[in-house]
Amino acid sequence: MKTIGFLSFGHWTPSPASQTRSASDALLQSIDLAVAAEELGADGAYFRVHHFARQLGSPFPLLAAVGARTGRIEIGTAVIDMRYENPMYMAEDAGAADLIAGGRLQLGISRGSPEQVLDGFRYFGYEPPEGSTDADMARARAETFLQVVAGAAFAQPNPRPMFPNPAGLLRLEPYSPGLRDRIWWGAGSNATAQWAAEQGMNLMSSTLKNDESGQPFHVQQADQIRLFREAWKAAGHEREPRVSVSRSIFALVDDRDRTYFGHGSEDEDQIGNIDATTRAIFGRSYAAEPDVLIEQLRGDEAIADADTLLLTVPNQLGVDYNAHVIESILTHVAPALGWR
Repeated sequence: MKTIGFLSFGHWTPSPASQTRSASDALLQSIDLAVAAEELGADGAYFRVHHFARQLGSPFPLLAAVGARTGRIEIGTAVIDMRYENPMYMAEDAGAADLIAGGRLQLGISRGSPEQVLDGFRYFGYEPPEGSTDADMARARAETFLQVVAGAAFAQPNPRPMFPNPAGLLRLEPYSPGLRDRIWWGAGSNATAQWAAEQGMNLMSSTLKNDESGQPFHVQQADQIRLFREAWKAAGHEREPRVSVSRSIFALVDDRDRTYFGHGSEDEDQIGNIDATTRAIFGRSYAAEPDVLIEQLRGDEAIADADTLLLTVPNQLGVDYNAHVIESILTHVAPALGWR
């Protein structure tokens, strides 16, 4: 059995070819797709966060709204860039959204990736401390976030408060029990996957990672998952960790599918550079008739090793079509692979 959800970047563009032409469209359709996915039997609704872009950018109002409209599925991010976040304010927002959702939040966070503007976090008022990098800053903020979201009491109370306080130091409110165990780290390298395990975070591995061996993407990703689990065991954590991978997977079951995705243009891994010093490998997409697709997916080592699969959806094609994409995988592919 595998947990299967969707992952939406929430793109929007004021183009006649898009079904998602405004920020309002992107947000409201995200909620509607989460409701539809739950009705279809999917397990999760996840959203990517980007700044300075025509994409989803402020996750917590959306997560709270999805939580209020659904009752069963997991609701998450993949991922929030911690370079842009105040971990204290974020912990309050996360606690509130999780309580609204009844404890269904699965928050993916990370160091982030190149954005639409150079060092965009500086426009938010954040600078890495002297001698540190933006990656160092992101990990330090993640560590602070983990402490406060776990309910750590740290603030000295006012001796003459406006309202009565509990005894001792105060924690951030609202506190949502269990949320600390539902924080994931989006790791782009083997080393950061091991660091995430040491911190007691679940692992999110997407369709992009540092090219560290020259092997096919799914093999490198499976190696990353193995190293993560070894580091988790060595750290002595009591619970079992979770691991997710994301993929673009399309079962070609009707003429719409064949028109959109039946051209085989992204069926091989790609190599590129995400900055001046980092060579990255981008995982392939899968698009084929269901019987062919099933055999292709059997050979993906990382999908086999993960407990959670996030289906990257083309959100600008509209809610109805994306619900069809999800339903096609759940109906025509997942049972044959033992995912259902």
